[in-house]
Amino acid sequence: MRGVGKTVLLVRIRTMAEGHGYRTAFIEAHEGKSLAELLLPPIRNLLFSLSKVESAKEKARRGLRVLRGFIGAVKLNLGELDLEIGLDPERGVADSGDLESDLPNLLHTVAEAAQAAGRSVAILIDELQYFEAREFSALIMAMHKISQSGLPFIMFGAGLPQVLALAGESKSYAERLFRYPAIGPLDQVDAIAALRSPIEQEDAAITDGALDRILEVTRAYPYFLQQWGHDCWNVADAPVVKLDDVVRASVVAIRTLDEGFFKVRFDRCTPSERRYMRALAELGPGAHRSGDIAQLLGLKTTSVGPTRGKLIRKGMIYAPAHAETEFTVPLFDEYMRRAMPVL
Repeated sequence: MRGVGKTVLLVRIRTMAEGHGYRTAFIEAHEGKSLAELLLPPIRNLLFSLSKVESAKEKARRGLRVLRGFIGAVKLNLGELDLEIGLDPERGVADSGDLESDLPNLLHTVAEAAQAAGRSVAILIDELQYFEAREFSALIMAMHKISQSGLPFIMFGAGLPQVLALAGESKSYAERLFRYPAIGPLDQVDAIAALRSPIEQEDAAITDGALDRILEVTRAYPYFLQQWGHDCWNVADAPVVKLDDVVRASVVAIRTLDEGFFKVRFDRCTPSERRYMRALAELGPGAHRSGDIAQLLGLKTTSVGPTRGKLIRKGMIYAPAHAETEFTVPLFDEYMRRAMPVL
């Protein structure tokens, strides 16, 4: 879900990979931009980098020619990128215009160039849920082809919980190709350490009662632990953070989240989408049946289906199971009740 540290984790993985000599590319997916548009600039940079290694020069140049053909096939407007490649396209490879056929061939040439250079490549993609089904399918097929060839190219991705279902629907072998570790709230030991360690490093302390209250109100989600820790430190007037400090800091933390973290997401939604979310919030935290939400709205489940689909695509909600709906942002149900007191 949101606020658990997925992006931070990807950045850390990238740093680790580069420490082991990997060439890396970091991509953040978002609405309004295709997988091809996001991939091509870093792929071009990787190939130019690999072309400087003598043993990989020819493989990398072939990769650039394939890239040139791919750009023409997908008909993207990438400014002066075509001219900067400076090579004629290689015909018959990754230039059919079919993404599921072309992307695997393109990434395979990158992996071959990396192997020739004696290097490994790691591609890291954040917000995977924004890709369309055919884009996700093409990416899975590309990694499958590379894996079958035993080439030094690996992918790390992060996204909202619907990524698992999206992968399974795209290709049945995706469950065998990837690992899907779930990232959620911290356990109690780690949550306490996240709060107590930085406080003690400043020769201060926090009481057990204060810690218990913070864990209760944040549900141990990393982003919220940071927010409450920040505000508790600022409101405390003594070297020991107490329960009273948490109570005062909670007012500040909630106001800050309402004005930023929550409101940014709320403002992206239409009136009908907001009403749907308010009905979901009325049912309380956790997952709820789509039919129950529709009933609260006085509508048929089929009538609210399009609204639900739009909210899923915007990353506001997800389906943890068939016909179930849950917010992707922790504590958002409480915010919706504050933002829209009446359903």
